[in-house]
Amino acid sequence: MTAATISPPRSPQVPRGQTVLGKLRRQPMTMAAVLFIAMLGLAALLAPVLSPYRPHDTDYFAILQTPSPAHLLGTDDLGRDILSRMLYATRASLLACLQAVGLAVFVGVIIGLLAGYFGGWIDRLLMIVIDSLLAIPGLLLALALVGALGPGLVNASFALSIIFVPVFARITRIQAAAVNQEPYMEASRSIGLTHRRSVLRHLLPNTAAPLIVQIFITLGVAIVAEGAMSYLGMSIQPPEASWGNMLQRSFSTINEAPWLIFIPGALMTLTVLAFQVIGDGLNRSFALDTRSET
Repeated sequence: MTAATISPPRSPQVPRGQTVLGKLRRQPMTMAAVLFIAMLGLAALLAPVLSPYRPHDTDYFAILQTPSPAHLLGTDDLGRDILSRMLYATRASLLACLQAVGLAVFVGVIIGLLAGYFGGWIDRLLMIVIDSLLAIPGLLLALALVGALGPGLVNASFALSIIFVPVFARITRIQAAAVNQEPYMEASRSIGLTHRRSVLRHLLPNTAAPLIVQIFITLGVAIVAEGAMSYLGMSIQPPEASWGNMLQRSFSTINEAPWLIFIPGALMTLTVLAFQVIGDGLNRSFALDTRSET
């Protein structure tokens, strides 16, 4: 007579990938935003191929030229091709934001899972740290960190990630604490399922939906924050191009070449708007999916 094998209980998850994607396809604005971000990312990846000139090449005989066949977006006050610099600036700005949000998600989710799963003094201690970070204005904290560490892309990304960690930690903690009270979590612990397996198999998948939405919303915020830091000279350093430092430089020639300020400004605005639209679309899709399960 063989012993019966006890399999750990499964959480009531529904494969959401196809259903959410199907709902996104019925949202034209969201799909347009996804297409725009995809094209922007592709342009950033292919910047060395698409750039008609090298981004640092100067031509003092072509200073502040208006858009023309030779320079499709014109040139700046040093005769550098704006299109080439915009392509490389897109790569730098997107990279900085992805690094910042990626690190914030990694750290914030770990903190939130620990607090929501174990509760008690661990929860209280971690939330004290998170509340302390929230008590300091985000951009001021980021600027202080970069001032202490020194300007640069890596330090700016790290500083931005610190101010985004509390957002992901709080969302994860709230979701994890709610899921932790479900009967299937109690059943999994009663049969001796390890903490690691409980968290990875049940807790984390059931907290993923709001985190995915928040990631896209935070990417939009990170674009603005990195642009502000770059504008102040605290992020990517010249002659390397970013949207922020291109905006800052264009102010000095706003009377002679007003179009220079609109090019990075418009692209930054459209990118932030696209991330917000994607986040809103995902939020509606996940909400509809949840209602369809009930």
